[in-house]
Amino acid sequence: MRRIKLVVAYDGTNYCGWQLQPGKPTIESALNKALSELLKEEIVVIGASRTDSGVHALGNVAVFDTERTIPAEKICYAVNQYLPEDIRVQASQEVALDFHPRRVVSHKTYEYHILNKRIALPNERLYSTHIYYELDAELMQQGAQYLIGEHDFKSFCSVKTQARETIRTIYDIQVVREGERITISVTGSGFLYNMVRIIAGTLIEVGRGAYPPERVKTILEGCDRSLAGPTAPAEGLMLMGIAYEVN
Repeated sequence: MRRIKLVVAYDGTNYCGWQLQPGKPTIESALNKALSELLKEEIVVIGASRTDSGVHALGNVAVFDTERTIPAEKICYAVNQYLPEDIRVQASQEVALDFHPRRVVSHKTYEYHILNKRIALPNERLYSTHIYYELDAELMQQGAQYLIGEHDFKSFCSVKTQARETIRTIYDIQVVREGERITISVTGSGFLYNMVRIIAGTLIEVGRGAYPPERVKTILEGCDRSLAGPTAPAEGLMLMGIAYEVN
């Protein structure tokens, strides 16, 4: 038995998220189907991040076990022939049989993309959130700094979460404006359900002047979802990559 690690990129527009859902298209179901067809055995992948419906990724990670002897580094090329055009495996390698993508210490980086202009651009509607009113990225950056470190992020977690523990660590968060585009980049040890989208929604409130930057600290310490801003739309979110301390 061998365990293969995959790095997966996808456009999440036409999928109901990563995780298997009966009768619905998901990234996980597409990978299982393609790998099973390629390797002529039943394959079930284990994903590192269960992205939501409409969320995109450049570097999500998954593993699967196989009895086949095909060289690990060639699997990415072979399986892409069986996948739809909006999913592509970027790399594949053999890892230890006990490697689990959600149990190994890692740094995950997400980006939230905002198009901040009066009128939307149709070709960006699936990959960024359009905000027509002016946002102050400097104020957003000031507010974001209160989130760095280990905290209880219950205020920034959907009430539907099944997580028993809501303490997480954010290593870095940056808000950068380039012309009409604002990117919120967040790197952390792990993220709760809708956490990055709620952070983005809260920082948008700061950027439009509805909250002063220091209110982010009050929201964080309140441990109450009702204190934070709205959950920003899914299409602006991109999982950029996952870095593991061991392979």
